[in-house]
Amino acid sequence: MKIDLTETTSSKINQALVSARRAVGTPAIGMVLTLVIVTDEENAYDALKAASDSSREHPSRIIAVIKRVSRSPRSRRDARLDAEVRVGSDSGSGETIVLRLHGELANHAQSVVLPLLLPDAPVVLWWPEDAPSDPAKDPLGALAQRRITDAYSAEAPSAELELRARSYTPGDTDLSWTRITPWRSMLAAALDQKPVEVLSATVEGESENPSCELLAMWLADRLKVPVRRTLSAGPGLTAVRMETKDGTIVLDRPDGSLATLSMEGQPNRAVALKRRETAELLAEELRRLDPDNTYEATVKFGVENLAGAPKADEPAAAKASEPAATPTAAKKTAAKKTAAKRAAAK
Repeated sequence: MKIDLTETTSSKINQALVSARRAVGTPAIGMVLTLVIVTDEENAYDALKAASDSSREHPSRIIAVIKRVSRSPRSRRDARLDAEVRVGSDSGSGETIVLRLHGELANHAQSVVLPLLLPDAPVVLWWPEDAPSDPAKDPLGALAQRRITDAYSAEAPSAELELRARSYTPGDTDLSWTRITPWRSMLAAALDQKPVEVLSATVEGESENPSCELLAMWLADRLKVPVRRTLSAGPGLTAVRMETKDGTIVLDRPDGSLATLSMEGQPNRAVALKRRETAELLAEELRRLDPDNTYEATVKFGVENLAGAPKADEPAAAKASEPAATPTAAKKTAAKKTAAKRAAAK
């Protein structure tokens, strides 16, 4: 059931929700959280579909906040709220409220959203794109216990990861981190099967994919070894190689679906490692609402500390031929260059 409201208020939206629930025969509220999505018209459909699919696992009240840009000074002064209420089969396993904020009201979205939150239930905020520089200090982000961003949608994903590290607040997470959960699980299981000392590692994947950087930083932070980031044609993450005293452990996924795990002294194993849809990623994040300490440590490790991290415009083959450099080695090289310049000046 859908109800369209024009030039409305939060109070009228709540009344429409009650009427819609009675009309479809579900007067009771059985939802476990409120999911607030901040998006635009272009991306609203995909974001709402992903949220609706994830609500089948986590029944939620979904609130989509769409800020309509005003083109003239007069329209910017005319604050108006339009809403669409969806209940029943049109909203997955919960309720959906689509808010369109016009004019000055777009700068005060939190005052509209606050009366619509489920009482005594967690609040999760998701920015599918264009996340604020500090999600926790954003007026809407301040209402949430969990804040989800996606560095993959940024124009400069590596710079976005640095921004996430500087502004991290307990409760922050990123879908680029969620995408590598199966990879982390498989690599950890491989080392559990064959406990060996890892000497170095290489993470291979397409350019401008923050999941590759996050996986490389996770390995470097947890294993305390140099980790090289190299480029491939994709899709996404394509391979991880860990050099050990007993040989090389390789997890290779060239087609984005089926991976092969190779370990010294053991037969190769086929592993299902498909690229997941946004709804699956969102559902995974909604399973836990506590701070993710592992993500915090990983994102704060820093892309610049990876051994031989490639630039976006640098060929993968060129980087693969270079020796891995640790932060200490880089400092020594810089010191030699400085000494050479001083000698030349004399």
